[in-house]
Amino acid sequence: MTTRSMDIAVAGFAALAVAMGIGRFAFTPILPMMQAEGALDVTQGGWLASANYVGYLVGGLSAMRLSLSPRGAIRTGLAAVGISTLAMGITHGMATWLLLRAVAGVASAWVLVFASAWCLEQFQSTSPSRAARLGATLFSGIGAGIMLAGSACALFMVARIPAADAWIALGLLSLAVAALTWNRLGDLAGTAPGGAPDATAWNAPAVLLAACYGAFGFGYIIPATFLSAMARDAFPDPLVYGWSWLVFGAAAAASTFTAAWRGGLSPRRLWVGGHLAMAAGVTIPILVPGIAGIVASALLVGGTFMVVTMAGMQEARRIAGSRGARRLIATMTSAFALGQIAGPLAVSFLAARGRGFAPALVLAGAALVASALALAIPSPKPWSS
Repeated sequence: MTTRSMDIAVAGFAALAVAMGIGRFAFTPILPMMQAEGALDVTQGGWLASANYVGYLVGGLSAMRLSLSPRGAIRTGLAAVGISTLAMGITHGMATWLLLRAVAGVASAWVLVFASAWCLEQFQSTSPSRAARLGATLFSGIGAGIMLAGSACALFMVARIPAADAWIALGLLSLAVAALTWNRLGDLAGTAPGGAPDATAWNAPAVLLAACYGAFGFGYIIPATFLSAMARDAFPDPLVYGWSWLVFGAAAAASTFTAAWRGGLSPRRLWVGGHLAMAAGVTIPILVPGIAGIVASALLVGGTFMVVTMAGMQEARRIAGSRGARRLIATMTSAFALGQIAGPLAVSFLAARGRGFAPALVLAGAALVASALALAIPSPKPWSS
């Protein structure tokens, strides 16, 4: 494994840890802290989550046509994530928070799309087994970021540190990591081509991938957003519920390396299996009440959502080829964002009517099973690249 390839994987790992682990998912462990302080309720939490996902949708759509190099897009995204996260702790009011969470969503989408497409392209110069391990390293950054944010927030809850201070601490951490990787990203991605990606013909394989990735967004986002809040409802002791998100992140970080040694299983089949396992994880809190069901959900959903992300990105590159990969990944990211917008809104709608989380979890599980069946259709040949 060449030094440059590993440097690229490590730089991508750090970028995704900040952009996704903090920019996207820090809100999940901070939500119960804000609820305990009376800063917001579940319905308002759903609106804040959806603002982040609307931003993620805008980021995915704009990434299709942005005339930026990977270096410029990744750097801009990392800076925006750090600043918007920090600002959550020093501002007040729903209107401002909605704007900040939307900005973080746009920025995290840029980092995911540009870092994924660019890094996967660079890994193609290595052997398939090395490319798989490099991809596992890259995408494990998301789980590592989630685990870091979750463990920090668990400690904050035990120490009774205010939610505002948690936002500030994670924002400063994001900016520190961005600063450490700033020059390295410039060295590695400085000569990568910029401009808009080549247009890709739309056909049934592209539509199927986008639709199934959208179902993935809807299916996983309910536990990914409200897992800590559900754990708090089941067991109000922060020594217990505060660690549920840490379990989620640890499972996500480890899962990509496990999937890298998949014994010849294609990314598409891995994706199918991930959806089925995730469907079980989404619905298990209904069947197994209490903290046991929450932990099982954290393991099953956390242990599959990064595998599905990695497999989806790899399948997109296989189907679209190097010339169309960024466009298809951006399209799938946008579909994913639409699913994520619908998920928290469904929870807010049902929670406001006294229905709780159960109906939304059932819908999420059904979407994952249906999309798994659709993906089980024999894989098409890749487009020419």
